[in-house]
Amino acid sequence: MDSEVEVAPVPHPEEACPIGPVVEIVFSRWTTPILWTLHACGRQRFGELERRIVTITPKVLTDTLRKLERDGLVVRTSHPGVPARVEYEISELGRSLAGVFEVLANWSEDNLEKVQQARLDYEDRTLVRVRR
Repeated sequence: MDSEVEVAPVPHPEEACPIGPVVEIVFSRWTTPILWTLHACGRQRFGELERRIVTITPKVLTDTLRKLERDGLVVRTSHPGVPARVEYEISELGRSLAGVFEVLANWSEDNLEKVQQARLDYEDRTLVRVRR
């Protein structure tokens, strides 16, 4: 007698983790510091953002700001003149992430030392295994 085992279909990653697309948009390497800076400091010119996020390159800042504008998280305003003045500010949609960032900041304050200790413990365990 043949018994067939029913195998559940493997869900698409976005279905398995519904926040995946949001994490990809909001928590990329440079998106978070840009949104955090615009939320904390208000409207900023490109150079101001560049000075506040010192480790970002101008190209990456430009590309990330364009993506954030495309996704509706940042508003770009161009003022005519010579030279033209461009300012960036967080949009209402971007501001709606403030609660998420606050929860993560609180979690970080409460748990970052625990994570660092877990890493040290892991490294100690790994060293013991390597020595054997």
